Amino acid sequence: MSSLTAQFGGPITRLKLFLALSRTPHGLLDMTMPVAAALLWLGHFPPLGVALLGLFTVFAGYTAVYAVNDLADLKVDRDNYQGGRGDTSGYLDAVYARHPMAMGLLTRREGLIWTACWGVAALVGAYVLNPVCAWLLLAGCALEVVYCMLLKVSHLRSLVNAIVKSLGGVAAILAVDPGAPWWFPALLLLTTSAWEVGGQNIPADWFDLEEDQRQGARTLCVALGVDHAGTVAYYCLCGVVVGTLALLLAAPMGFGLVGALLGAGLIGWLLLPPGLALFRRKGRGEAAALFNRASYFPVVLLGFLLAWMLFV
Repeated sequence: MSSLTAQFGGPITRLKLFLALSRTPHGLLDMTMPVAAALLWLGHFPPLGVALLGLFTVFAGYTAVYAVNDLADLKVDRDNYQGGRGDTSGYLDAVYARHPMAMGLLTRREGLIWTACWGVAALVGAYVLNPVCAWLLLAGCALEVVYCMLLKVSHLRSLVNAIVKSLGGVAAILAVDPGAPWWFPALLLLTTSAWEVGGQNIPADWFDLEEDQRQGARTLCVALGVDHAGTVAYYCLCGVVVGTLALLLAAPMGFGLVGALLGAGLIGWLLLPPGLALFRRKGRGEAAALFNRASYFPVVLLGFLLAWMLFV
């Protein structure tokens, strides 16, 4: 028995490996975006039954889609691990273990079973909420596979991943209001796509820059160089602040200009300082810091909405 297998052999730690496969510590932060999107559009809490089913479906869907990424990228992740991946301490996506199948801590069969069970549960829940949501879930899974397949083809794969990460919020709006006008989910998609590219995708690829260069991967950091990638990331984060302002102004919650500026300013405080630090110093540590801090964007947005609903 290897030292790694022995280290992760207990039932609780085995569960942690499956959670690591789905990046659950990070995923829980992402799961707050659909909740925030639903509240932002409705302006109030949905009926209890819809809320509970929605929360379960969100958890199942994100758990499945994140695991799909590791299944589709298994060979690449295994090569990176065997090639000696650098230090991952302090990196949110490395909580518990990073890519446990690639490390040999989970088998591919175990990963497939885990993903399929959560995927079926999410699909059923999404269909009950709104059949369109089920189609969005299937589209998200398919696009996640496409994203992985484009690793050595085009750096524009980042746009595919941005759409995948944005579909959860779009589906949440349609789940609570099937008649929502198209422009509000579209505005949300643009805003969350900018967040994904500038605050998640670029800093994550920056963190893995050496491995990506060694494998010939086509990422924004490799294709554009770190100078230009840092510029793209910072302007995307500025776009998130502007998009947040537009969403708050357009939402039926009655923020007004002052409330919208307050919310957008809070998001700016969260995203822009670490984005500027990466732009200026261009270090791996700054990339990890931006990724970690930007991961809290959905949580901060949800917290602002809840505070407004409760106290204003």
